[in-house]
Parts: sequence; C-alpha cells; structure tokens
Amino acid sequence: MAVTKAMIAYGLLFAAIFTAYGVQGVPRTIGLIQPMLLLLAVGVTRAFASFWLGGLYQSQLKRAALPKVLIYGAGASGRQLAAALANSHEMRVVGFLDDDDRLHGHVLNGLPIYSPADLPGLVEALKVSDVLLALPSVSRRRRNEILNQMRQAHVAVRTLPSVTELAQGKVSTADLRELDIDDLLGREPVTPNHILLGKNIVGKVVLVTGAGGSIGGELCRQIQRIGPASLLMVEQSEFALYEIHQELQAKPGGARLVPLLASVQDAERMREIMATWQPDTVYHAAAYKHVPLVEHNPAEGIKNNVLGTLTAARAAVEQKVADFVLISTDKAVRPTNIMGASKRLAEMVLQALAATAPATKFSMVRFGNVLGSSGSVVPKFRQQIRDGGPITLTHPEITRYFMTIPEAAQLVIQAGAMARGGDVFVLDMGQPVKIMDLARRMIELSGLTVRDEANPDGDIEIEVIGLRPGEKLYEELLIGDNPKPTAHPRIMKAHEDFLPWPELEEKLKALKLALDVNDVAVVRAMLAQLVSGYQPSGEIVDWVYLEQELAAEADS
Repeated sequence: MAVTKAMIAYGLLFAAIFTAYGVQGVPRTIGLIQPMLLLLAVGVTRAFASFWLGGLYQSQLKRAALPKVLIYGAGASGRQLAAALANSHEMRVVGFLDDDDRLHGHVLNGLPIYSPADLPGLVEALKVSDVLLALPSVSRRRRNEILNQMRQAHVAVRTLPSVTELAQGKVSTADLRELDIDDLLGREPVTPNHILLGKNIVGKVVLVTGAGGSIGGELCRQIQRIGPASLLMVEQSEFALYEIHQELQAKPGGARLVPLLASVQDAERMREIMATWQPDTVYHAAAYKHVPLVEHNPAEGIKNNVLGTLTAARAAVEQKVADFVLISTDKAVRPTNIMGASKRLAEMVLQALAATAPATKFSMVRFGNVLGSSGSVVPKFRQQIRDGGPITLTHPEITRYFMTIPEAAQLVIQAGAMARGGDVFVLDMGQPVKIMDLARRMIELSGLTVRDEANPDGDIEIEVIGLRPGEKLYEELLIGDNPKPTAHPRIMKAHEDFLPWPELEEKLKALKLALDVNDVAVVRAMLAQLVSGYQPSGEIVDWVYLEQELAAEADS
C-alpha cells in the first residue's frame, strides 16, 4: 500500500511537470508513460523478490527433489490417492500405470497413463523410486502377478488395503502401507461357513487361553465380532492381557469382556475361573512356541505345553465344558525338537481324555506358521532390510507352510464346531514356501537388489547362519497318509494313534518327576517313547544343564 501511494504521488508530480506544464524537447506523453513503466518495473522486481525470498521458489525446488512415484491403477482409488498426494511433502506423483490399454497415452488429472510393461524404462527415464498399488478390489492372485512383474524394476512397492479394510470415504495418504505378508504370500480367501462360526460362540460364554498371543488375540477379536455372551481372556503376561483388553474395549460389541491373569499350569486358578463362569467353549492357545527357546528351556516348555494343557482340560471336564479346542502345530508331526514333541503329547492327552470324558468334546487343530506373528520371519526380514542387511537365513533349502493369522483363527473356530470328540483337524496350508525365495522377493519389492556372487554390488546380502537347535528343513502336517475331507474345503480330519488314558496318565506322572528335577536326558528319552517319530536333532542344549556341565568340568 505504501508503494502504491508513493507511485501515485510520484506519477501525479511527474505528469504535472512533463505533461501539464511541459518541458522543451521532451514529449508530453513521457509524463504518462514513464510512471506506468516505473510502476511495472517496481511491481516485477517486488514479485521476483517475493518469489525468491518468500519460499515459493524454494518449495518448488524441494518438490522437484521429492521421490517420484507412479500409481498403479487409474480407477477411483488411484485418482483419490493422486489428489491426496498433490500437495504431499513426501513424494511426487509423475503418472499412472494401468492394465487397460485403452487408457495408455491419455492424461488423467494432468498425469500421463502408462502401460505396466513400460515400468523398467519409466524407472530409468523418470527416476521413479516407488510404485503405489491403488488396487483395493483386485484378487490376491492378480496382485501376486503384478508384484512378480515389478520385481526386476527395482522399485519399492507400497499398497492400499483391501476394500473391506478401507473405511468408507476418500482414500488418504495415511491409508498407504508397506507390502503386507498377505500381499506376498496370501491366497484367495474361502467364504466362511457362518453356521460353523456361530455354533459354539453366539450367546455363549467363551474362554480363550493365551489371549495375548498372536493366535489367541486374533481368536478374541473374531469371537467378539461373532457375538458371545461373555469372553474370558486368560493370559499370564500382564502387558499382553492389558493390550488385547484395551483393543477390544474400544470396539463395538455387546459381549462382556473379562481379562483374567492366570497361568494354565495353576490348577486351582483354572478351576476357580471355570467354576465361576461355567464356559461353554474353551480355545486353548496358551503355549510356548519358539523352537530354539523351548530347546534351551525344555522342562518349562513341556510343563506349559503338556501339563498346562492337561490342567486346563481337567478343569474343563470338571465343569462340563461342552467344547475344548487345542491350537496345535505342524511341528508336532515327526518332531525333531522339544516344542513339537510337547505339542504332539498335548494332542495325545486330549485324544485320551476324549475317550474317557464324552461330556466334553475335545478337538485339536493343527497348522503351520502364521504370518506376522511374534518371531515370524517376515517382520524380522523387513527390519533387517531397513537396517541395511544382511538378512539371516538358517538354511538355503528351508521351507515352511504359511497362513495369515485371521484365516487361521477363522478356520480354528469352524473346525472346532465340527468336532465330535478326539478329532485331529488339519488345515490346508497350500504350498510350502522356500524361505530363500521369500527373502529375495522382499528385497526386490523394497526397490533393492540382492548382493551375491552374481551381483557383488547389490544392496542386501542373504547370510546363511545354519539350522538352530531342533529346527527342521521341512515341516509336515500329517503323521499318516489318510486325511479325510470335512464340510469345509480347507479343513481335513486326520486319524492319529494315541495311548489309552490309564497308560498315558502313568507315563505323564513319571515325566513330571523327571521335569521337577530337570533331568533333561531322561525327559528326552521319555518323550521318544511317548511321541511317535520324535528324534532329537542334536545334543542337549538346556542352559541349566550346559552350565552345570561346565561347572563339573571345572571342578574335575
């Protein structure tokens, strides 16, 4: 405003002198033209100063330096994502990729649409660092095909959740996430049988042991959605129980939530809980599951996994619980480690009890690794990639079965509803996954390259560190070869031999005596007698035993 006033005053004075009064030899129009040119010059210089010093130029420089990204999918989600990123300070959208060849070469909201086949060239020409998958409704099979096409382009891939996960409304940058394990290994879901889902839960009192764990927590989430009268959450970890209770409290649902601190090895506490609430259904997920940890602490692993299962099962029989479902593992089949042998022995306990206590339908559900659980390879590999490597792998040929936690929990609920007593259910895990291939895929879909002999200048090295105590190269789901189909396409029923309860009970008493004195050699020998196919894969690695051996050697 001050500049404008000064220019007006200057213009009037200049015009008065050169136009109104006049100066010999100077055209009178100069009095009008010169103030306007001066005003224009002052305005341009001030605008340039404002542009330079006011941050507009700097912000454009910063925006030009932002990582460049392509959005895969020019549909509604892709357009909304591009709009949300228009003013982003994290990345700059330089175009779309889309499978529809009718769109190639067109411009959408000022951004060109390219063919996915041109991605490697676009990465080089446009310096693209990331591809954002805006395909929330695409099938998992098609998503995996797209991811496989991108592996050689050396771009990081991020994605939007599925349609069912996206909240109603516009897509935002907050919806973007790293590729989930479900994106890497997921398969098409099977529509659940809602009759089976609700049979043992709707309007009933349901108890979940190990409620703070990966499977136990997901069981609680799904059970709450199905609609029990009460959900009893039993967990020995205070923090884990607090977390799952707070999470479920924040969700809508009419079920009464009861968080109960307890160890399944505490017989009096388990009797007290079951006598107080009289549960209709028990899902027994409490267990020590990490193979190396249990191998190094065998007595505690067997006490928790075997004797804890027996304690909970006996309390359930006393209170006439209708259904008791054990969460088992593929490591129970021809085990080479204490954890797997303990889970198979827990299965045998329930099989034997089922023959003596028909009022309670005991069943067990056996499956492989769940994706994203604590200790799972995928979160571990992802963190190692963030840290710059190396990715540590125990063996180049090691394979594992994988299933997502929600799918596993859903199938557990449905399998338990089909139980008649003593049933061993086996979940269809699909095809086993070679962990080396998984590691390579995660590196490449992070926009990086594998460093090996063929590519010594790569980004991330894969280091083979050797099998851990008790670890197997290959996992199995069946002891025999005679699985029977059930009403669900992904649930099979196995026939597994077991000992009658009177004989098993005596052997368990002897096992408990050995556990109480931590005689690991005797414990392993007894497990080998009890569990068909158990063959320890190495020497005793119990920490207490090893320390005592060292002390004995030092004294001798």
